[in-house]
Amino acid sequence: MTDSSVMPEAPNPYTAAADRAAADPERFWLQAAELIEWTTPPTRALDDSRAPIYRWFPDGELNVCHNALDRHVAAGRGDDTALVYDSPVTDTVRRFTFAELLDEVSRFAQALADQGVGKGDRVVIYLPMIPQAVVAMLACARLGAIHSVVFGGFSAHELAVRIDDTAPKAVISTSCGIERSRVIEYKPLLDSALDLAREQPDFTVIVQREQHRCELIAGRDFDYEELLAATPDGAPCTPVAATDELYVLYTSGTTGRPKGIVRDAGGCAVALAWSMPNLFDLRPGDTMFTASDVGWVVGHSYIVYGPLLAGVTTVLYEGKPIGTPDASAFFRVVEDHQVNVFFGAPTAMRVIRKEDPEGRLIGKHDLSSLRAWFQAGERLDPDTYEWTTRVLRQATGDDIPVIDNWWQTETGWPIASNPIGLQRYPLKPGSPTLPVPGYQVDVVDAAGRAVPPNEDGLIVIRLPLPPGTMSTIWGDDDRFVSSYLSAYEGCYLTGDSGHLDEDGYVYVMGRTDDVINVAGHRLSTGVMEAAIASHPAVAESAVIGVHDETKGQMPRAFAVLKDIPDLDVEQVKSELVAKVRSEIGPVAALRRVDIVDALPKTRSGKILRKTMREIADGQTDVVVPSTIEDPEVLERLRPALEG
Repeated sequence: MTDSSVMPEAPNPYTAAADRAAADPERFWLQAAELIEWTTPPTRALDDSRAPIYRWFPDGELNVCHNALDRHVAAGRGDDTALVYDSPVTDTVRRFTFAELLDEVSRFAQALADQGVGKGDRVVIYLPMIPQAVVAMLACARLGAIHSVVFGGFSAHELAVRIDDTAPKAVISTSCGIERSRVIEYKPLLDSALDLAREQPDFTVIVQREQHRCELIAGRDFDYEELLAATPDGAPCTPVAATDELYVLYTSGTTGRPKGIVRDAGGCAVALAWSMPNLFDLRPGDTMFTASDVGWVVGHSYIVYGPLLAGVTTVLYEGKPIGTPDASAFFRVVEDHQVNVFFGAPTAMRVIRKEDPEGRLIGKHDLSSLRAWFQAGERLDPDTYEWTTRVLRQATGDDIPVIDNWWQTETGWPIASNPIGLQRYPLKPGSPTLPVPGYQVDVVDAAGRAVPPNEDGLIVIRLPLPPGTMSTIWGDDDRFVSSYLSAYEGCYLTGDSGHLDEDGYVYVMGRTDDVINVAGHRLSTGVMEAAIASHPAVAESAVIGVHDETKGQMPRAFAVLKDIPDLDVEQVKSELVAKVRSEIGPVAALRRVDIVDALPKTRSGKILRKTMREIADGQTDVVVPSTIEDPEVLERLRPALEG
């Protein structure tokens, strides 16, 4: 008999998975692909013939909607709950079984098909957090159509930009969105967007809500319920190539040009199906509550596709973290629906903390079903991590892990996380823990050289990126390569800075570009500057993201005005705030504009936004670039930055 005391220790499941994914990605991901039902199973995992643009499962064929719904019904789980719609703003809770959701999705898919929507067509979805948003996404996937969800808070202008970029066959919207104190009419926004857009859909579908019904334009607008009532039979699933587009989702770039992130069908399905048990420790019969929006990538991945692909019940929540009715809203949902894993944003926790600093309201709810509390969308700062950990311990008596995880719209699923379904690691405040298997994360200096542990640098990921990450930018492979893949050979440039510690833990410290994170919404300062610069009185402007305790960052604008006699400066400030709100939407949250006589620049004309931001954030070790053109300009600006 072998003496077990001298047997070598087996690697833990995380280490084994990470090593296999790095050493033999072909075998690793083909094995992961077995989690999916394929019309034509892939025989190859990776196509590198067009490197640095890679394709996953190039000879595979599937339908994502079939995997999210049909196969669970066929396996005898038709009566299990697939979707819980919880809407405190309308005092509604509705549950859909897999069979009920399949019925509505398939019939709506047929209704779209009857109006000419087919494989490869684009459909823009402009809806709040209502079940029809999930139905519309899955109906598009069922037909092989490509959906592009636009967050309901965006303006008519931003909606028009996305309509022009995707040239959709149809737009699906609603009569209104509902907040705790007001009803927001969507139809006027949609009509204005279509007036602005060059591209015009063949038709629109409008979900009429009882809180406000809108007028429909004959011949263009169809009523959602009337379409369903006239469509008794559902559409079958249309097989698509694994490399075909599942959806286009827009993210903020540093210019005004739209940047449509393309997610392919096969890679997305495999990655999300693999992530549910391995990263979140969720399996059929479990429940996940992701407090996000289907307009963002978190909503795509972990409200809709991830849970349903894995046969996990998903909660669709229409409401805010506070005021519906109080700061314990999320925790009430956990209790009511026996949620096992929560997924939200640090901003929400800061808002809850402001309303309920001692967590007394939270403690009124039974959270015994809860196993983990995930956070993403922005950096989970140590203070918010410690507070959340404390109030959850206070409410449950257990150490519920509060897990940061870092990813991007571009990656579609976590780059770094604590992989509790494989191996639970000790948590370190300020770190999302370790790279997820399939991601090979490095930190380099400006020259592309690896930096030592605990030294900040640029975070890059070695190519190929794993399945489920972006396959290109919509209609622009060249821009995909130039924006993400050309800075360092063989690497994807994340646009984030940070470091790895001696244990390999990832620390993400901030953005390296001019995209700011306001309450989890990535917003381009360049787009805000363009809006401000279009005002006839503005000669030049700069927008920076300044640290905010609640929202992570808030935009601050600085404008140089033209020499116009008798100009009402205060009026101009008000107009600039209103202009940004009109062109970008209230999510931009711009409230302060400072009028200055000049902006600090380098000799080559680049505005010193990073230096301005560091001063505004109160950093004491700000290094002013030696290439500054006129140091006096910065000194004159300093009181406004520090104020």
